[in-house]
Amino acid sequence: MTDLRIRTAVPADLDSVLAFWRTAAEGTSISDDRAGVERLVARDPEALLLAERGGELVGTVIAGFDGWRCHVYRLAVHPERRRQGIGSALLAAAEERFVRLGGRRADAMVLVRNETAHHAWGAAGYGPEEHWRRWVKPLTDRDVKPLTD
Repeated sequence: MTDLRIRTAVPADLDSVLAFWRTAAEGTSISDDRAGVERLVARDPEALLLAERGGELVGTVIAGFDGWRCHVYRLAVHPERRRQGIGSALLAAAEERFVRLGGRRADAMVLVRNETAHHAWGAAGYGPEEHWRRWVKPLTDRDVKPLTD
C-alpha cells in the first residue's frame, strides 16, 4: 500500500475524475458534471480527494464539511482495484479531514441496491439510520429566490 498516494484534486483533474466516476461510481447525480465539480473544488479545494497508484487514478472521495456536519460522497474505487485497501485509505483521509475541521459525526449516502457497499460501510463502522429518509428536489434558476429580511 506504500505506493498509494492520496491528494486533493485540482481543476486539471476534473475531466479525469468525471470519466473515472462513469467507470467506478454507482449511479450519477444532477451535479455530476464539470460545472458541478468545478464549483466544489473552487468552494472547498480540499474536499475532493484522489487516490493514485503509479500515477493512475484508482479512487475518489468527497469529504464535504459545511461547518456543522460531515458528509462523505463519491467514495469510489476502480473495479479492478477493489479489495486492496484503497477505499479504506480514502475514508480514513476523509475522516482525518473532518476531525481537523472540528467535525463530530460523518455520514454517507449509500444506494439501497448497492449491497456490496453496505458491507464495506458496515466494516468501516458506519450504520444505516432507517428512521431518516432523504428528500430531494432538483433546482433550476427559476427556483432560486432572493433572500429577504
